[in-house]
Amino acid sequence: MTDVVLDRPLYWQDVVAVADGAALSLSEGAQARIAGARAIVEAIVARGIRAYGVNTGVGALCDVIVDTAHQRTLSRNLLMSHACGIGAPLGARETRAIMAAAINNYAHGHSGIRPEVVEGLVALLAGGVVPEVPARGSVGYLTHMAHIALVLIGEGRARIGDETLSGAEALARIGRAPLVLEAKEGLSLVNGTPCGSGLGAVALARAARFVAWADATAALTFEALGGQIAAFDPESLALLRSPGIRETGDALRRLLDGSPALAASAGRRTQDALSLRAVPQVHGAARDVFETTGNTLDRELASVTDNPAVAGTPEEPKVFSEAHAVSASLGLALDSLGVAVAEIAAMSERRLDRLVNPLVSGLPAFLAEDGGASSGFMIAQYAALALVGENRRLAAPASLDAGVTSALQEDHLVHSTPAALKALTILDNAEQILAIELLAAAQASEIAGFGGARGTESVYERVRAEIGPYRDDRPLSDDLARAAALIRGTLAPQG
Repeated sequence: MTDVVLDRPLYWQDVVAVADGAALSLSEGAQARIAGARAIVEAIVARGIRAYGVNTGVGALCDVIVDTAHQRTLSRNLLMSHACGIGAPLGARETRAIMAAAINNYAHGHSGIRPEVVEGLVALLAGGVVPEVPARGSVGYLTHMAHIALVLIGEGRARIGDETLSGAEALARIGRAPLVLEAKEGLSLVNGTPCGSGLGAVALARAARFVAWADATAALTFEALGGQIAAFDPESLALLRSPGIRETGDALRRLLDGSPALAASAGRRTQDALSLRAVPQVHGAARDVFETTGNTLDRELASVTDNPAVAGTPEEPKVFSEAHAVSASLGLALDSLGVAVAEIAAMSERRLDRLVNPLVSGLPAFLAEDGGASSGFMIAQYAALALVGENRRLAAPASLDAGVTSALQEDHLVHSTPAALKALTILDNAEQILAIELLAAAQASEIAGFGGARGTESVYERVRAEIGPYRDDRPLSDDLARAAALIRGTLAPQG
C-alpha cells in the first residue's frame, strides 16, 4: 500500500487509502501552512480581535466574550460537552477516514491550531490508535470529532488492535503525552466537514466495488435465464449519452463474451424483462451518480470548512465567520449516492425473483432439488425483498431533515454526516441483497447446465471456491453472510 504525503489537498481515494491502513504524513509545505495559521490566531488573541470560538462562546453564545484566562478552558470544555455521541462505535476504517479528512482540512492553513495538535492526530493513525466514536447523535459534524479529539488530551477511549484503553493509556502506548489545548483548538477539532467527507469517501469506495459485483452477478443471472444479448449492443447503448452506461455495457459484454448459453437463446424472445435488459441503464446511471459524488468529495476536501477561517498575516489578521461547515453539497451528493445504491439493489431483487420463479425461469421452483421437501431460495427472496423495503425507507433524504439547534442560532441543517451513515447502512443491505442473487445465480447456472462464458465462469468459480451448492442441508443465512463478505471484500479464510 502506497503511503500518502499530504501536500496538496487529498482526493477521496487518498482518504480511503489511509482508512485502509496507509501511512499519512505532512509535507514541509503543509506544516508551514499550519504554523502560519497558528501565528495568525496568536496575533488575534494578543490583540483582542473579536473572533468566534477564539475569544467568544460558540453557537448561541457567540456574543459572550471569553477572556484570555479562560480560552484554554473553552477549548477543553468544547470537547467534553460535544462528545455526546450515542450507540455502537464506528469501525476502524470509518474512524481513520474521518481523521484523515480532518488532518487534510487543517493542512489548508486556515484553521489556526498548533502543528503539534495535527501531529498528534497523525501519530494516532501511525500508531494504530482508533478512538472510540459512537456512530449516532450528529446532525452534521461536532460529536464524532469531539470523541476523536478527546484521546489527544488523554480522555475518552480508544482501541489498539483488540484492546480498549483510556485515552491516556493509548497515548502512553505510542509514546505521547496528553495535549493542553490553546485558544480556538477545541473549536477547530470539532468543526468542519471531516465526518461527512471521511465517511462519504468510505461509502463511495464500497459503492464502486458493489457496482462491479452487481455487473458480474447480473451477467451470471442473465446467462442462466437465457437473456437476449442484443440489448447490450454498443451502438444501441451509445444512443443514451452516459459514461456510466458505456462502462457498464463494456463490462457486461466482457463477462458474457462467447457464451454458448446466450448463443443458444438468441432470438428466442423479442426482448427480456426490464430487470434483465435495463442493467446498463440502471447500473450506468448509478455510476454517473458515483462520479458526481466523487467530484463533490474532492471539492469538499479541497475546501476550507472550519469556522471561523483565518487568513492574512499576524500583522494584518483576517477572520471569516462563515458557514462552510454546513456542507450542503456533500449532504445532497451522499443522499444521491444512497438512492443510487438502493436502486441497483432493488433491480437485483427483481432478477432474483425471476431466478426462483418457475413461471418465468423454466427452472425448478426456488432452485430446490426436491420441490416438495426442499424450499431452496424461497425465503431468501423474502429476505431480499425486506431489505429492499428497508432501503426504500432509508433513501428518504437526510439533507431535508433540517431542524433547529443552539437556541435558533443554527436554524438550518443539511445533515451530511447522517447522509453518509445512511448510505453506509444502505450499502450493508444492498451487499446482502446482491449476495442472495449471486448464490441463486450460481445455483441456477448449475441447474440450467448451459456452458458459460469465460467471464461468468470465472465469477461462478469464485463463488464456488467459498460456498458450495445449497440443498436445504444447512442454515442458508451462513452462506448468505459469507457471500456478502465476498462482495464487500471482507471475506475471512475458512477455518
